Amino acid sequence: MTPVTSKVCVVGDFAVGKTSVVERFVNNHFSEKYLTTVGVKIDTKEIESAGTGIAHKLVIWDVAGSDRFGDTEFAYLRGASGYIYVADGTRPATLGAVENLREQIAGKYGPAPSVLLVNKRDLTSEWCISDERISGVSGAYDDLYRTSARTGEDVEHALTRLAGLIIDNDFRGA
Repeated sequence: MTPVTSKVCVVGDFAVGKTSVVERFVNNHFSEKYLTTVGVKIDTKEIESAGTGIAHKLVIWDVAGSDRFGDTEFAYLRGASGYIYVADGTRPATLGAVENLREQIAGKYGPAPSVLLVNKRDLTSEWCISDERISGVSGAYDDLYRTSARTGEDVEHALTRLAGLIIDNDFRGA
């Protein structure tokens, strides 16, 4: 069977773990080394969409971290079927940055399936975003996960869920 292909964009502020989340999902690997993404980094992973038997190839665009997008970043997002928004649970301002990006993207391209990952769950002593604050923004996304790219906690589940949402949105209604 020829796989269904979907473009997914990963966005969020700098150093929230976007690249680490993608690396964990695609290669089941985590590196302590911090490398700034310049522009965009593209990876792919093929999964079977749960319960559908559909082979789903995700083309994942890891967009350089920012709290506001310009024309170049918006060009990277064109044609996306879904979004992975990433915030850092140890830096509350990154949740506000994600909210700003989500509003900019929805204003430019309209609604699309999305998940919010509040990352770095493994850093329990440094975690400083309250459950109330997270709950307050959760309604803007299809699902919300407290993840750890380091341990892999909920990364696979979140991205697999997004893939299912994309299948439901793009292909079941067609």
